[in-house]
Amino acid sequence: MPEPIAPEPTDDQLMRAYAQGDATAFDRLYARHEAGLLRFVRRLLGPRWVAQADEVFQDTWMRIIAARAQYQAPGARAAGWKTWAYTLAHAAALDRLPSLRLLAYAAGTVKGVVTDELWARGVVVSSAAAANAVPVAEFTFATIVMIAKDVFRVRDTYREVRGEQPVMGTGPCGPLGTYGMKVGVFGASKIGRMVLERLRSLDVEVGLHAPFVEVDEAAALGATRMGLDEMCAWADIVTVHAPELPATRPLIDAERLALMRDGAWLINTARGSIVDTAALEAECASGRLSCFIDTPDPEPLPPTSPLWDLPNAVLTPHIAGSMGNEVARMGRLAVDEVERFMAGQPLCHEVRAEDLDLLA
Repeated sequence: MPEPIAPEPTDDQLMRAYAQGDATAFDRLYARHEAGLLRFVRRLLGPRWVAQADEVFQDTWMRIIAARAQYQAPGARAAGWKTWAYTLAHAAALDRLPSLRLLAYAAGTVKGVVTDELWARGVVVSSAAAANAVPVAEFTFATIVMIAKDVFRVRDTYREVRGEQPVMGTGPCGPLGTYGMKVGVFGASKIGRMVLERLRSLDVEVGLHAPFVEVDEAAALGATRMGLDEMCAWADIVTVHAPELPATRPLIDAERLALMRDGAWLINTARGSIVDTAALEAECASGRLSCFIDTPDPEPLPPTSPLWDLPNAVLTPHIAGSMGNEVARMGRLAVDEVERFMAGQPLCHEVRAEDLDLLA
């Protein structure tokens, strides 16, 4: 029998090995993170200072080398190597931007470009996530309606029969249409709240699972507060709008997928890691559940994933967020924030360090 393949060492294990004198461990770390760290630095510096990206990138690795002894300190690296290294990169970039006072981020989640180092230097952070939330909520709402009308299956069947016979669909877990349908919303993020607002226009029942939302607030949002297990078992459609956190990976696992009703749909326009992909593939391959996935894990899915070919699985290439003319909305928000900052006015979309873990 062939010998079992040893698992790949973690970043932390490689860094500790390097700190103890293993130069090959550093080479493996560098190869593993070279492309991602350079992308991070370029994104952080932006087009105006991108010429300095290579210098900052090399400076970051020099700081990693210089700090290898500290990395061995017991408990010093609880946050993990990647967070530590990216914080060093952030510091290296900020050293070249001593006059920086405001970061107005004109894109989706700001998590990929900020660390505590930014706030420690007194930089104010603003995010256009609220503007990006609009098309995601619109996309999700449209998907819910199309699922209720069985659009995806009807389209395929109608194409096959070329209009020569009537084609009727069925709704998730019951009759065709939205009337009386049960929609479960996982997460009361900006996007989740916008989805809830749009669902008010339909005659549907809405459940909400959001740990920080109380019963009265959920009712004000037009929903009934539920536990996640309860909501999965209750809903015809579950739509995911929770942030990506260690505690949410994967919260929609095999057990919760098994709780969902026969014929139910899962929509994910949030983060792929929240859903157990292998478990979802198994449920959809059996025909028991259906899914609409805009943000899979991994992204993109490997060519061997059954979700590519299943008629009850719809995949889109991460298009729910701002695309085309929608990008202008984010740019307008960022410009408005800069104007407020220059005028000494409070920002409307400031992000504070303590808010970061709650962001999608």
